[in-house]
Amino acid sequence: MEKIKKIYKFSQSWTGTVIIVLLIIFFFIQAFVIPTGSMKNTLLVGDFLFVKKFSYGVPTPHIPFLEIPILPDFDEDGHLIKAQGPKRGDIVVFRNPRNPKEHYVKRCVAKGGDEVVFANKTLYIRMSEGDEYMKENYAKNLVWIENKLFVKEPYSQKGIHYDDRVNTEATFLKHLIGNDLAMKPVIIDGFGEVGYSGGNAYYYEVSEDEYFMVGDNRDHSYDSRFWGAVPYKFIVGKPWFVYFSWDEQKLVRWDRIGRFMDTLENNEKFIRYHESDLDALE
Repeated sequence: MEKIKKIYKFSQSWTGTVIIVLLIIFFFIQAFVIPTGSMKNTLLVGDFLFVKKFSYGVPTPHIPFLEIPILPDFDEDGHLIKAQGPKRGDIVVFRNPRNPKEHYVKRCVAKGGDEVVFANKTLYIRMSEGDEYMKENYAKNLVWIENKLFVKEPYSQKGIHYDDRVNTEATFLKHLIGNDLAMKPVIIDGFGEVGYSGGNAYYYEVSEDEYFMVGDNRDHSYDSRFWGAVPYKFIVGKPWFVYFSWDEQKLVRWDRIGRFMDTLENNEKFIRYHESDLDALE
């Protein structure tokens, strides 16, 4: 009882408060703001989120804003405690593999051992568990590609969409010329004419312990299609709920505050779309 009293008294002091807050930030919860429109219509620019940092293990803690690690990465996996990584379909906060001080949020569409094909504004995944698993879980979405079974658009969340005004082939070609395309142009029978890239589709095989991340705003997202899959060591956590939200004019979106991710990505009432935000890849 005496120890409890001492702990309570310590927690009421300035030092105790700071230490408790830092422990929470380092190991449990992190605040994150959506800076771009790559996850529309699910998450909007100006959504402020709390992220559960213990969803996929415990990441090596970093000093906020400076992003300097305060402990060594003992196993070189980016985590103090390793756990199972993201599942397909999860929305994930992770460090940009090209700039680990920068955080991204995207949807995990494939994991280690999966094969990814992107063509004609359509995503196809061959899942590493094999044909029987796909037949059992995705019977209505199966297609054959080059004598292999794939799942066509396996994710049905309402915020996932394409923009008919965007020429996807031109976008991919621009990134290919700039040596900024992770997916390989391939020729697949039945997928239309071969473009200037040398293919009519794009292919990527995900390495073990890596995750292929794509924005729900498919034609306005700079993601794994361009810079490759995300190693587990860069995985931070899973968005939990929106604690504040405002739009481009700083008007508060009261209806989004306090909403959990499951609601935001599945309830059509909260799906928002703004034409003004479709300027470029984000």
